[in-house]
Amino acid sequence: MGQCPECGEWNTLEEHIEPARNVAANPVTAARSPGLAASAGEVSALAEVSTAPEPRLSTSVDELDRVLGGGLVPGSVVLIGGDPGIGKSTLLLQTLAALSRHYPSLYATGEESLQQVALRARRLGVADAPLQLMAETSVETILATAQQLRPEALVIDSIQTVHSAALSSAPGSVSQVRDSAAQLVRWAKETGTALILVGHVTKEGAIAGPRVLEHMVDTVLYFESDQGSRYRLLRAVKNRFGAANELGLFAMTEDGLRQVRNPSAIFLSRHECAVSGSAIVVSREGSRPLLLEVQALVADSSLAQPRRVAVGIEQSRLSLLLAVLQRHGGVVTAGEDVFINVVGGVRIHETAGDLPVLAAVLSSMRNRPLPMNSVLFGELGLAGEVRPVPGGEERLAEAAKHGFTLAVVPEKNAPRKGIKGMEIHPVRRLEQAFEVLFSN
Repeated sequence: MGQCPECGEWNTLEEHIEPARNVAANPVTAARSPGLAASAGEVSALAEVSTAPEPRLSTSVDELDRVLGGGLVPGSVVLIGGDPGIGKSTLLLQTLAALSRHYPSLYATGEESLQQVALRARRLGVADAPLQLMAETSVETILATAQQLRPEALVIDSIQTVHSAALSSAPGSVSQVRDSAAQLVRWAKETGTALILVGHVTKEGAIAGPRVLEHMVDTVLYFESDQGSRYRLLRAVKNRFGAANELGLFAMTEDGLRQVRNPSAIFLSRHECAVSGSAIVVSREGSRPLLLEVQALVADSSLAQPRRVAVGIEQSRLSLLLAVLQRHGGVVTAGEDVFINVVGGVRIHETAGDLPVLAAVLSSMRNRPLPMNSVLFGELGLAGEVRPVPGGEERLAEAAKHGFTLAVVPEKNAPRKGIKGMEIHPVRRLEQAFEVLFSN
């Protein structure tokens, strides 16, 4: 604008730079703009920094504590996302109700009224918990209230509904989500309050809003579930205070979410007799070995380009494995439809499922079941070699605990002392594994 709207004069506007807060001292910047100068910050020697373990607040929900790495760390910020209605608010209300019996806790909701939260608490059987509630969407009001109550744990449900008065944009916009989250994270770090943020997700399943939101927090958790399934998987995709990719399992009931203590027993469908196209893999989610059933169906295709359908593993991984099967196993699936499914709606995020997938495919093609009570795991290379995977002995111990008596594993994963009650066959190549599985 070149003309002043008040007096009508031209070229009379002058630029004034407002001094910024908390700007690090920089001699060059300070010389150019004296208003930006700031005092130097504190510096600590690396050897003098305390490395004592962080104290944790137990949530009284063992599966959640497992995913968090042992509980909530004071001053940490946790972001939890998932599809609508999957159970985020239910789990957090149960968790905060249990925490409030030992620590002062505050639940701030921007999506529901206090009556709705109270009705859910009554249904969950936690209506008598000494939990503080507030229905508010202003981040300044929430922080002022928290400053007065001084809670040890604070839940914001959800970050997309709160807004800052300093911005004119609507709640849920990129700027509002980023600024509101920044204020909440800064306050949590300064006061040592454990902060949990609920985040909406897009249709692709990622947390809505700017990606910087996931970088700002210490832990990112995702709720996963198949449509119609009563089971809920809580997975850590980022954790500064514990193992990433750790998994917790819950079952949705009329009384809320209930912990599943033995997930392997749920995902395994122990058939009365051996069936073709089925293989048991010992997967590993974080620090937990998990037994899963991989099913394959191979059928003659009437299409010019046969179908390749994978549920629970990556589609591209299936194509790669079928190429390895043809080159090093001598089995051609060019004219066949191949369908792969991991039972229970679980996704295998590691390569230990390579060998079980091809074993199930070959079992279905030949209509020959794998040996009863057998388990497999191992990564396959493009040269047909069976590569080791982490935690081989823990996987075998978990399989033996559930009554499996035969295991086909990579040679480098075979334990030196063996596993009591289990016959272990270490293999180097894909052909060796097939010889063990289909020799009878």
